[in-house]
Amino acid sequence: MGLGGCIILIGVGAILTFATDWHMEGVNLPLVGVIFMIVGLIGVATFSSIARRRRVVMPPSAPVIEEERHHHRDGYSDGYGV
Repeated sequence: MGLGGCIILIGVGAILTFATDWHMEGVNLPLVGVIFMIVGLIGVATFSSIARRRRVVMPPSAPVIEEERHHHRDGYSDGYGV
C-alpha cells in the first residue's frame, strides 16, 4: 500500500468516525473509523521512514577531478599584439 492508500484510509476513517450517523447491528462504525485512521497513520509513518532511507546519496566510486585551464596571456593570444 502506497502513500495514497494510507491517505485514503485516513479519510475514510474520518468519514466513518465523524460524518456518519448510521447504526448497523453488531458493527460500531466510529470504532471502525478510528481503526482505519490508526492503520493509515502507521502506513504513512512506515512509508516516510522507507522513503527517507532511500534518499541516502552514496558518494561516487571514483572522485571527479576537473582540470584547471590556465589562460596564458602573452599579449599575442588575444589577437591584438603588443
